[in-house]
Amino acid sequence: MKVVKLAILASALFLTGARATTISMVPIFEPLSLHGTDSDDAISEIGEALQATVLCRPMALTGAFPEVLVDSIRSPHKVPTNNPNYTVDEVNLLVLCNVGISGEMTDDGLLVRLDVANLSIPADVDLTSRQVLNLAIVALRKTLEVYQAPQADILKVKVVIMGVDDAKASLKDLDVTFEMPGAP
Repeated sequence: MKVVKLAILASALFLTGARATTISMVPIFEPLSLHGTDSDDAISEIGEALQATVLCRPMALTGAFPEVLVDSIRSPHKVPTNNPNYTVDEVNLLVLCNVGISGEMTDDGLLVRLDVANLSIPADVDLTSRQVLNLAIVALRKTLEVYQAPQADILKVKVVIMGVDDAKASLKDLDVTFEMPGAP
């Protein structure tokens, strides 16, 4: 009798779409604008002091890893503040500048697409398109570094710039391939 009840319950859960989902708390690095503040940051990875930075925030994510990590780098981000004069509603540069990012596992490794088809730098963001993309690549590397640290295998990563037109053609030279080592 118990077996029949369990089978009926399992069937009901399957038919209603209830499934177990793993939710993981993970660090995601994001390229952030510092506009509206009085600070700038020296980004050693790109060798410039900018009114931008790459910082980490925790996120509770579910989905295919590492792809969902890549997609999450472009999450809306309003910074909490204790100062009523700080009224910036969005600081994530990929959101602000309308740059898409997506990750896909292929036979060759992780393919990351940065889509610049709709890229537009707001007037209050004092950065170039190249700087925004470089910061996105730094955020990607840092996010994957944390993810990859306990993994056994090397993760091959290929970043491609998509959606370039004649005005943005020079951004294609930011295409890059690199490897993220796993645990020793």
